[in-house]
Amino acid sequence: MTNYRFARRPDAGGKIRVSFEFFPPKTDEMAGKLWETVERLVPLKPDFVSVTYGAGGSTRERTSQTVRRILRETDLTPAAHLTCVDADREEVDAVISEFAAMGVKRFVALRGDPVEGAGAAYMPHPNGYTNGAELVGALARHGDFDISVSAYPEKHPESPDFATDIEMLKRKVDNGATRAITQFFFDNDVYERYVERVRRAGIYVPIVPGILPIHSFTQMVRFAGRCGTHVPAWLAERFEGLEADPVTHQLVAAAVAAEQVLDLVERGVNDFHFYTMNRADLSFAICHLIGIRPVERTQARRAAA
Repeated sequence: MTNYRFARRPDAGGKIRVSFEFFPPKTDEMAGKLWETVERLVPLKPDFVSVTYGAGGSTRERTSQTVRRILRETDLTPAAHLTCVDADREEVDAVISEFAAMGVKRFVALRGDPVEGAGAAYMPHPNGYTNGAELVGALARHGDFDISVSAYPEKHPESPDFATDIEMLKRKVDNGATRAITQFFFDNDVYERYVERVRRAGIYVPIVPGILPIHSFTQMVRFAGRCGTHVPAWLAERFEGLEADPVTHQLVAAAVAAEQVLDLVERGVNDFHFYTMNRADLSFAICHLIGIRPVERTQARRAAA
């Protein structure tokens, strides 16, 4: 696919569902900005929101604090990320029990990147869960949780081929995964072909597209390189010359993501997961463009009709 065409906006009240991903703040200032983002997105009534979790529990306490606050101060359903990097099984099991005790019923189970970062060689902890499939199994043994896992339309960078990659996804599903959320991508044909491969392999859980609003095209390109995500030439052309023009960059980014989502809607996709990067404006604008509006505004408009 070389470009999207701008599909029509779905009628209000349609069945598009969204979820949002946040990462735990490292400072008090970042915590304040994160909470501004959460409060901005609350009225959109997402299906759930997820909070990431650093390698080896490096953000464990901040993740826990963020999830607790979401449970305490909002009506949102939080999903806690969980990884098995640099932690033994007892440590991981303790984290599962901690989240469950505070009322968490959803998890996003990931093997996780090496402590050194994406691109480094992954080494399982000698006494830990070795991969995402084993981690899903541990969660399933602890309780009746809703478990999301990762999926890779362009295959995981460490997988030798798609067959190996999809076999790992099948193991996750067989162990109890409820849905898969994809790595971000920009070519919807790639996503569609991937779903076809997955279905042929006998995997029937929802494959939810992960959508990355482009806050910085330059930074996104570097991140995509580490993740193995292809950046089409037409996308680069959209952002050409906007490095010093953040206002236009923001407008283009919202339009590009909305086009991608609406094209997927026309292909029969209803669920979308937004990687917010703890910034609300682009995700909010994209949701507006695809027909998801704050609940109170929608109710007021209907009452006035």
